Amino acid sequence: MSRVLVTGSAGFIGFHIARRLLSNKHNVIGIDNFNSYYAPILKRTRTDILHTFRDFISVELDLSDQDSVEKCFRDYQPEIVCHLAAQAGVRYSLRNPYAYEKSNVAGFLNIIEQARQLEGTRFVYASSSSVYGGNTKMPYSESDPVNTPISLYAATKRANEMIAYTYHHLYGLQTVGLRFFTVYGEWGRPDMAYWSFVENMLHGETIRVFNHGRNSRDFTFVDDIVSGMEKALFSPSLDGYEIINLGNNQPVQLMEFIAVLEDLTGVLARKEMIPAQPGDVVSTYADISRAQEKLGFHPRIGIHEGLARFVRWFEKEESLTRAVRAFRKRAES
Repeated sequence: MSRVLVTGSAGFIGFHIARRLLSNKHNVIGIDNFNSYYAPILKRTRTDILHTFRDFISVELDLSDQDSVEKCFRDYQPEIVCHLAAQAGVRYSLRNPYAYEKSNVAGFLNIIEQARQLEGTRFVYASSSSVYGGNTKMPYSESDPVNTPISLYAATKRANEMIAYTYHHLYGLQTVGLRFFTVYGEWGRPDMAYWSFVENMLHGETIRVFNHGRNSRDFTFVDDIVSGMEKALFSPSLDGYEIINLGNNQPVQLMEFIAVLEDLTGVLARKEMIPAQPGDVVSTYADISRAQEKLGFHPRIGIHEGLARFVRWFEKEESLTRAVRAFRKRAES
């Protein structure tokens, strides 16, 4: 079994891939800084679940701290690096740009610099569908031009891809960038629409519908994403530099998405229709032919089943979701 370093292990996708790896008997070193972008109690609870596995080690540090990153690599000597830690959010980047430079650029550089010094290491990292910017050609293919990002978040993710190429070119480091398309599911992120919509609907509050509901997203359930990631970590047939879309290949209109949630919760949403926001794209749609060829990737969970799983989890974890809501309300006041 392999020794895998997972950054962002207390985050949404990081938690799920760490749990999958541990279930399959791999050793996992999880790094997270447990910041307060959203309620730390959610991150701590995810990490408590990971600690139920014997082969999990949690390291709390900030990836922009070069000395701490170097020490972590010296101490644990990972065989594979799965880099998921990043400052997320398109709209948040408009208000807090330096958080993205610190986490998504400096943090990325610190991790990949240590990874390249480990012989035979594979470096798998999270990119994003946001790199496609305002492209109107659908579906998005990895061969499409991605030189016009329309948010700082997207620009940092494209910078990661370019840094990864440089490290492959200079040092022969094998790098695999995964462009995620709107990941959702249990233990998800409170800043994402599926969480905030369910929370507001169940509490009788208005939901904000951007671009008057004309947006569509290639919503991809987290279990499908993790299956693709697992192949990216271990498949022997990947090239030295890879960029691969991981999406559901089934875009869903936002109004249909809301209708599904109304059906699942039994609540008719009170909608505030507002204009498109700076940095947002109208539609995302993944061409997954490369993922199918390279990773045997075949998403299996459609939007109805995926949202049903999330709503069931949300209702089951009522005490946790209420604590997350209380944290958000305090932050907004």
